[in-house]
Amino acid sequence: MFSDFAFKIFQESIDTYHIKDDVYQEFTNPYPKDKVEHLLYRKNWIDTVQWHYEDIIRDPNIDPVAALDLKRKIDASNQDRTDLVEYIDGYFLNKYQSVQVKEGATINTESPAWAIDRLSILALKIYHMQEEVNRTDASPEHIKKCSEKLAVLLEQRKDLSTAIDQLLADIEAGDKYMKVYKQMKMYNDDELNPVLRGQKG
Repeated sequence: MFSDFAFKIFQESIDTYHIKDDVYQEFTNPYPKDKVEHLLYRKNWIDTVQWHYEDIIRDPNIDPVAALDLKRKIDASNQDRTDLVEYIDGYFLNKYQSVQVKEGATINTESPAWAIDRLSILALKIYHMQEEVNRTDASPEHIKKCSEKLAVLLEQRKDLSTAIDQLLADIEAGDKYMKVYKQMKMYNDDELNPVLRGQKG
């Protein structure tokens, strides 16, 4: 199933990141550029780095200049994340381009890649909640609460994976069809963001 295939790549990315556990470490993609694995690995790496950006920026003692720099890194990361989702959807569009869409076929509320985006984030939540469960310096109450949360996350993984695989099966069978709407991030565009537009010239 594609969901299991993707989740294993997400886990590989997360595990590799945490060897150094440094947002500024060099990124190396182990998969060839013409493979979907390359896109999935890169997608999760972006999510993993951003997860830790979000941790750092919440430090109440962070230097304001450093916080502003980090906020801009988070903005850039969000744009990269959106781009990768669209590349992954492009892979599916190409894969299913010859499918004969049935009369009465419906469109899903989200594209396959946006569902896979949620699976990537869920992989991070599971990894970090498992870390909390494994802590030896936390109270039994903390461990119990985190164990309960981990169980919910694992249930979510099962449900989301089932939904992703069903969606792909429906698209392949022509029962559903997909569209890709290019995301229009307005805050990074100096023609669409009124603050940036006012600084032109």
